[in-house]
Formats: sequence, structure tokens, C-alpha cells
Amino acid sequence: MPEISHTWLPLLYLYGVGGIFFLIGMIIIRKSKAIDLKKKRHRYWYRVLIFGYFYFVAFHVIFTLIAIYW
Repeated sequence: MPEISHTWLPLLYLYGVGGIFFLIGMIIIRKSKAIDLKKKRHRYWYRVLIFGYFYFVAFHVIFTLIAIYW
């Protein structure tokens, strides 16, 4: 069984620190009014960004699990 420092720690760092920057970016987008959530197209892309982040987290976790236990 691999150690946590070789399997999960890089993943936690990647999506933890990256998630902080992603969140800061999303806050800046909203506060600068670069996105108007009243518009259907803007709501769509806002959801795409959020879904995309969690999609890649799930994708990476699933393939990490496959690599460890297969």
C-alpha cells in the first residue's frame, strides 16, 4: 500500500491550493461584475466552470483509486 505522501498528498495540494485560487477567481468575477447571473448564457458558463472543477477532482480521485487498488 503506497504512503499518503505519494498518493493523496499531491492530490490534496493540487485541488486544495488550486481550489483556493479558483474560488478567489470566481469571487473576483462576481465582484467585478464581469458576469451577470441574470443572463442565461452567463449562468450557463458559471455552472460550467464550477462543474468542470469538481469533474476534474472526481476524475483524478477515481483514477488515483484505480491506480492504487488495481
